[in-house]
Amino acid sequence: MQGACAAAIAAAMVGALWGSAAIAEVSFKGKTINMVIGSETGGGTDATGRLVAPFFEKYLPGNPTIVVRNMPGAQGVMALNYIVQQTKPDGLTLIAGANVQASPLTYRKANGLYDPTKFRYIGGVGRGGTVLMINKAAEARLHDKAQPPLFYGVLDGTRASEQVSVWGIEYLGWNAKVVVGYRGTSAVMLAMERGEVDMGSTGSAFHIKNLIDSGKFRVVSQSGTLESGHFVGRPDFGDAPVFADMMRDKLTDPVARQAFSYWEAINALDKWVGLAEGTPDDVVETYRAAFRQTIADPEFLERGAKISEDILPMSYQDVEVLVGQLANATEQAEEFIKDLQRKQGIRVK
Repeated sequence: MQGACAAAIAAAMVGALWGSAAIAEVSFKGKTINMVIGSETGGGTDATGRLVAPFFEKYLPGNPTIVVRNMPGAQGVMALNYIVQQTKPDGLTLIAGANVQASPLTYRKANGLYDPTKFRYIGGVGRGGTVLMINKAAEARLHDKAQPPLFYGVLDGTRASEQVSVWGIEYLGWNAKVVVGYRGTSAVMLAMERGEVDMGSTGSAFHIKNLIDSGKFRVVSQSGTLESGHFVGRPDFGDAPVFADMMRDKLTDPVARQAFSYWEAINALDKWVGLAEGTPDDVVETYRAAFRQTIADPEFLERGAKISEDILPMSYQDVEVLVGQLANATEQAEEFIKDLQRKQGIRVK
């Protein structure tokens, strides 16, 4: 989604999605806020936290100083354990997190001491979901198993964006074979251009545009993004269907539905900012007001575009919905997804 479109969406979200709730006067004048980031420097979560921090300094009343502290370990679980064990819910500790930290399939195995549904969310930042690209010349074989299968390129088949392949093969009858071993999304996209593989998933507007502009590829489906509690497609992908709509009548087993709900949420949540459980309402609303101002700031969108071609703000309400979906995931749902992956030759523990 390009800058002008992202700015328009951000402005609409500020007015329609969050409203203009009155808040008590809270000042951070003369105070220092610690932003804890549950990842190493240089990654997407770190970039998101450092993108947001200076704008909170600008828009929080009193213009506090924000000190960023990276705390990697156990996929971010260590950082959130620190929040619940060693900080006070006074608004002076800010969290920059990612979808994986909110997943029970992560924190249950890493001795997580927190309940992500109890955090006070401020908002989120994503890229509007991922899309499935397909070679037009091979598309006719997608639903014809009498023909050679289409090759679907992936890194290792376990990433959320890649898992659309196993759902499609199992439930939509795709005539496709997962090809594992590419070093990254860029390598998969290059393999598509070279004709090595016929399908691939990406959230990168740069790669999507390059493939579409070649005239040889199109978007066959998209994961969509959550807006006001509903998964919707991105307007710049035209009429490409949202994958959840394609799957709507295919899942009758309760565990399968739970597993798919987990996949939807982990794919859509991406990055988020929040505060500890128990943070007073007036402090939380002050942060949310600052976030509304932040995502409407053209400078924020300009800086964000340097990190990612797309940047799409998410309301705290939608973050809460997605975290709730993740929280419902059971070990049975995890094993269900792994079984789908194993059927396609993907190695999972």
